[in-house]
Amino acid sequence: MAKPLVSIIVPSFNQGQFIRETLESCLAQDYRPLEVVVVDGASSDGTVEVLHAYDGVPEVRWISEPDSGVVEAVNKGFARARGEIAAIQSSDDVYLPGAITQGVDALLADPGLGFAFGDIAKIDAAGGELSRTALAAFSIESVLAVQTWIPQPSCLFRLALARELGGWRADVPYAADTDLWFRMMLRAGARKIDAVLAKRRMHEAQRDVQGARVIRDYTRMIHDLFAVYGAPPEYRNAADAGVLLQMNRYGYGEPEATKRQRWAEAARLYPPLAAGAGRRSRFPIPGVAWLRRVIGLLRRGA
Repeated sequence: MAKPLVSIIVPSFNQGQFIRETLESCLAQDYRPLEVVVVDGASSDGTVEVLHAYDGVPEVRWISEPDSGVVEAVNKGFARARGEIAAIQSSDDVYLPGAITQGVDALLADPGLGFAFGDIAKIDAAGGELSRTALAAFSIESVLAVQTWIPQPSCLFRLALARELGGWRADVPYAADTDLWFRMMLRAGARKIDAVLAKRRMHEAQRDVQGARVIRDYTRMIHDLFAVYGAPPEYRNAADAGVLLQMNRYGYGEPEATKRQRWAEAARLYPPLAAGAGRRSRFPIPGVAWLRRVIGLLRRGA
């Protein structure tokens, strides 16, 4: 059987210092057939000059024109892509070798899957590794309660399903990728691949520094998931707990007491949170990390 074409959609805007590494990580994959669709929003920082270097590479297609932001860019990519399986790679992130093969293998092994995702390494602007995720196995409840999550850089999905669901929504621009994964998981299965597939670059220009906007869009997304898209009501408590934890994560500068109250309410809504409180978590109990540091200093002083 012929292998399915994979379309890697790369939304781009003023990431000229990183985009060459992104594109090279796509082209270095051992999987074929492959196409890379770059949708640039009329960058003014040298990105277009980098893109012209790929004019003779048949697997790379690109446009550069004004747009309203990353949501429009991704949806343009969905419209232009020709693959059966797709991925979205930010223009400052990179794939690790073999990532596409592992994602495709997972989707081909189970036709009931809508998407598959793996772990990621977080890197700084210079490419130095900061940390690695060790995400839990996929379940709808664990994703809604943000006990695991779906990293965009390591996710591959069925393009037809993304199009059928309308792609990224402009109503929730700061949670648009998560919003699509959530709508997908109401329609199809998903699988966590136990491998590090990509690197996510952490730097000051990222959108997730906009904490209030992330909270706004995440909260609206969860409301719509139940009110508009018909998520089963038995998932409501897990989803509400997840909203509280996201408010803690992105509520920059809030008092620790406020965050502790939210965490306690989240644990009441979704008791597995309390059962796992002692384990390493993306959303630890507020104040615990500070307390551990103090205890460590006291022990070393002794």
